Amino acid sequence: MKKLIYHWLIVASLVFSHQMTIAQAAPLIVKLNEPGAVIQPTMWGIFFEDINFAADGGLYAELIKNRSFEFAEPLMGWDIKRKQESDGNVLIINRGTAFNANPRFARITVTTDNSEFGLTNEGFRGIGIKKDSQYNFSMQVKMEEGASQQLLIRLLNEKGEVIGNGNLLVSGNTWKTYSTSLRATATAAKGSFRIEFKQKGITDIDMVSLFPQDTWKNRPAGLRKDLVQLLADMKPGFVRFPGGCIVEGRDLNNRYQWKKTTGDADQRQLIINRWNTEFKNRSAPDYFQSFGLGFYEYFLLSEDIGAEPLPILNCGMACQFNTAEVVPVDELDPYIQDALDLIEFANGTTGTRWGKFRAEMGHPAPFNLKMMGVGNEQWGPQYAERYKIFAQAIHEKYPAVKLVSSVGPFASGALFNYLDPVMRELKADLLDEHYYMPPEFFLKNVNRYNKYDRNSSKIFAGEYAAHIRGTEGVKRNTWQAALAEAAFMTGLERNADVVFMSSYAPLFAHVDAWQWAPDLIWFDNLNSYGTPSYYVQKLFSINKGTQVVPLLQNNTTIEGQDSLYATACMDKNSNELILKIVNTSSVYRPQEISFEGVKRPNKKAILTVLKSGDLNQVNSLNNPANIAPRPEVIDISGKKINLHIPPYSLTVLRLKML
Repeated sequence: MKKLIYHWLIVASLVFSHQMTIAQAAPLIVKLNEPGAVIQPTMWGIFFEDINFAADGGLYAELIKNRSFEFAEPLMGWDIKRKQESDGNVLIINRGTAFNANPRFARITVTTDNSEFGLTNEGFRGIGIKKDSQYNFSMQVKMEEGASQQLLIRLLNEKGEVIGNGNLLVSGNTWKTYSTSLRATATAAKGSFRIEFKQKGITDIDMVSLFPQDTWKNRPAGLRKDLVQLLADMKPGFVRFPGGCIVEGRDLNNRYQWKKTTGDADQRQLIINRWNTEFKNRSAPDYFQSFGLGFYEYFLLSEDIGAEPLPILNCGMACQFNTAEVVPVDELDPYIQDALDLIEFANGTTGTRWGKFRAEMGHPAPFNLKMMGVGNEQWGPQYAERYKIFAQAIHEKYPAVKLVSSVGPFASGALFNYLDPVMRELKADLLDEHYYMPPEFFLKNVNRYNKYDRNSSKIFAGEYAAHIRGTEGVKRNTWQAALAEAAFMTGLERNADVVFMSSYAPLFAHVDAWQWAPDLIWFDNLNSYGTPSYYVQKLFSINKGTQVVPLLQNNTTIEGQDSLYATACMDKNSNELILKIVNTSSVYRPQEISFEGVKRPNKKAILTVLKSGDLNQVNSLNNPANIAPRPEVIDISGKKINLHIPPYSLTVLRLKML
């Protein structure tokens, strides 16, 4: 009994200490009459890379895996259904280099009428099917002259039961695309798809495709609606694409080539995804890139959500963590031409070659590209040499286009210390710094950019995330990680005259097919959720402001004194003051805030709090809003406000000035 009483006394004391309030600190003073750095519209953005099945199986809404039989194993993802071996067979035919983008197709031979011969596709860790939703099927077919074939198109649940039916009659000895729609009668999180061939004969098939009708903006063969909506809700300033290490490739043959990702879907040349076998403990041998989500779609996505496009191009260097292949500098012309052609594709008139191509794809107006990246995480003198050649060629023809350059994979150490001054000497526009570090790093580096040269190259905090390894060995999206990121972001905003852009990375992860964690947004075949880090990023982005204003305590900035981190800015468009305050301590903080240089504030303000008393808490598919912002309207009296800042919290205050 004594032990039990002692135990409860300890618990009670912990609860009391957690809830207790420290004495009120010195006031925070907002100097509205001393505006500072302009905040760039691109300050908070998103970083997309096809890792963790983020494109095929994720954002790109195609439900059929290996739809054109181009995987290393041509029938990977497919299963042959028949009663006995003699009912029929599948032969993969390769048409050779004349069909370089899509050489293979499947020849289906059925030996009897009223056959049950069919092909079943497993999708990307299953196929998500929603009751009463419409699904659009299409397939390229060719048969012998005079022959025809009756096809049954079926949606199946996890038990193999039919939950959706369609029919097609196909014929003709030239390739033709056939299509039909199916309505699901039930929901399946990990369903499958089947084509059944009912008549004796030979049928050639290719580009077997199934899309939900309800895509983003209802575009045929479009993007997954819920995932794009999560991005749109962030109101990002830019979208960086397509990565990341994807740009480099394990070797140069496997590098990302933007021209091969445009045009008709069957003319986009599939390659293996470099994350396929990068991590032995998370191997994904069925991870390829169909490029149904290609550069045109990335530009369109950026436009849809009001973000600047930021494409990253290969600079003649493969990943230096893998093969480290390089193209000799006197053979860089094709790589440089790709960069110049991309600018023309994005910005050229319809009278130019690539502007015309963009228009033929469906977008006559230019995308107004303003920046691009040269290389990803390259380092060493070989990168500096190649960047210099790229920069000269691009700026000579397109002087207004800003270039993002690498300073290596780390934000400190020998590789960074060599390249950072070299790129500044070359007057690089934006230096892309990356940091995947423990939360302590982010708290200690809130003032990282305080002493950077204001007249030198600007900073793109291009990839960052606080990494905490859980008991099971997996780095998790905990509230502790998100809180540390929020504290760090106050330093980014306060130094907006140096930091022009930033983005968390990676963006997406499939819960059953990920290679890297933590990630901003997780999803399965039917649902998705934002992590605590997502809500931190979103709160900063939708409360961006246009100009920093001083926020002082005892005449100094708030960079962790007593575990408090804060920044202030004005939104000139709405004439609102925006305060962001991060409390990383375990106690409530009563805090007076006063406003100087203003006649009077509005009598109402919007106070949004993101908090959790448990630093180990996470969001999940079952509890997606476990940690989510809670906005409320509060009253303001005079030129002062008293806030009670919760422990372990991010607080955002929006107050209109009159």
